[in-house]
Amino acid sequence: MSTPLSPKRELWLLITLAGIQFTHIVDFMVMMPLGPQFTQIFNISDAKFSLLVSAYTFAAGASGLLASLYVDRFGRKNLLLVLYLLFALATLACGIAPSYDSLLLARVAAGTFGGVLTALSQTIIADVIPFERRGRAMGIVMSSFSVASIAGVPLSLFLAAQFGWHAPFFAIAATCGVLALGAWLTLPALAGHLEHQRNSPIAGIVLVLRDTNHRKAFAFTALLMFGGFAIIPYITIFITANGGFTARQVPYLYLCGGAATLVTARFIGRLSDSVGKARMFSVMAVLALAPMLLLSQSAGFGVWGILVVTTALFIGMNGRMVPGMALVASAANPQLRGTFMALNSSVQSAAMGAAAFVGGLIISRDAQGLVQHYWGNALVGVVATVLSLMLVRKLHLHGAPSQPIRDKVA
Repeated sequence: MSTPLSPKRELWLLITLAGIQFTHIVDFMVMMPLGPQFTQIFNISDAKFSLLVSAYTFAAGASGLLASLYVDRFGRKNLLLVLYLLFALATLACGIAPSYDSLLLARVAAGTFGGVLTALSQTIIADVIPFERRGRAMGIVMSSFSVASIAGVPLSLFLAAQFGWHAPFFAIAATCGVLALGAWLTLPALAGHLEHQRNSPIAGIVLVLRDTNHRKAFAFTALLMFGGFAIIPYITIFITANGGFTARQVPYLYLCGGAATLVTARFIGRLSDSVGKARMFSVMAVLALAPMLLLSQSAGFGVWGILVVTTALFIGMNGRMVPGMALVASAANPQLRGTFMALNSSVQSAAMGAAAFVGGLIISRDAQGLVQHYWGNALVGVVATVLSLMLVRKLHLHGAPSQPIRDKVA
């Protein structure tokens, strides 16, 4: 464990991690509203566009697997900075990509370096923040999703409309450079885990995988990601083709959803610490089910009706992630946390990629260009979410004081 930080340093650490997550999330999210442009500019099908999304996540999954061999052998700060700078360069490569194939390769590179950032951030939180404040900490860091939705994605779409689709990636890369400098100047060393005797990399992976609780946590993560990413990558395509949204109206979806989750994320984080993380996850997951199903049937709701549904979906999806990620981080054996979180990142990314790919196979277009079978994507998301609800209370949480009954193994 790292030396406890003062409240001020702890808050600054969380804000820095939130900033890094912000750029990573914008880089991933901006691909989805740019989907209609990519399908036209590169003359590609929806399935090929889904490959742009899933290639990023599959690469992130592979890099998470590789990271499990080395993540506990370097100081957290140094490793975070190296990976973040490489991610910035890969994002810059996305901006200068002249063709679909080169953009696909650049997305693979961005996923390779960016995919580990989330796992490393969550590892740092679990290393530094005590269990009783971990929900609040996750709420702060995951507010980056809300800020990305409110500011990052709309601004990126504005830049794309004014200067072309390349511009958002240039802006993200520049922001990464500024944040990397700030992280280098302000973050503590975060090297306390190096004081413990290290197993060999392969032995560490074997120890993680032999733990039944770890395997349950991996399955929980996969279901959590599958529940969202069978639906999320195709929201923009669906609402523009079927729901009557114009390209100029798409940013309002992210603005409304982001504003709502900015308010709810930290509140849900605090509630997770007070009423129990498993209980809060269950509440938010159940609340997400209705908008999942409604979205796929919302073509006739009009712009405002769709905005209500998508905002409710954002609240539910983000709301289950806050306690969900706190649960996963707490399920890790503290001595193996870095390796566990790297492997969990691999599971997370692979599940996201698989869900996006499966979702692309389910939907299709009719002769008028309308999206068909989106209800199938919603059904996949609902089934995965229900299965995650069945699994969540089977997780054992390390560091929980006297293991409160609401967070105990069922």
